[in-house]
Amino acid sequence: MSNLTDELEASIRTIKDYPKPGILFRDITTLLGQPRAFRRAVDELVHPYAGQQISKIAGIEARGFILGGAMAHQLSAGFVPIRKKGKLPHETVRVAYSLEYGVDEMEMHKDAVKEGESVILVDDLIATGGTAEGAVKLLRQMGANIVAACFVIDLPDLGGRRKLEDLGVQVRTLIEYPGH
Repeated sequence: MSNLTDELEASIRTIKDYPKPGILFRDITTLLGQPRAFRRAVDELVHPYAGQQISKIAGIEARGFILGGAMAHQLSAGFVPIRKKGKLPHETVRVAYSLEYGVDEMEMHKDAVKEGESVILVDDLIATGGTAEGAVKLLRQMGANIVAACFVIDLPDLGGRRKLEDLGVQVRTLIEYPGH
């Protein structure tokens, strides 16, 4: 199988009615467990940025940590974990972000990003964009230059990509699933 889209789609498990009825959950843990699919996904995410001076990859908890670590390695960049409130041991900066039904907070270490550093944000999936938008605001609060936000999956009907693009962030995704 050589077509990237077909290979990635074949490696992603869809779980019906998770975490609630009516949702089709796109589970990339099956992709992560397949060496070829995982490698191709990471290679495709980093390809446009090879040779650029990328300082950091910022990964959103939790699957963004896996993808982000691999991307940071490929690009010889540092890695910044962006976590839910209360999970990091050192002094942090925090931002509130919108969830489907409410608000939560995420944070990163205060010294994780320096003013002017070039950062790529990564997570497994972009849906409504609330979490990614919060991460962009957090990184910008610390002076980061956000080069792009990368995701394996886009759920375009939910509008997250547009939300990030409206913030002036270039968005890279590998595959799309219509609906939610």
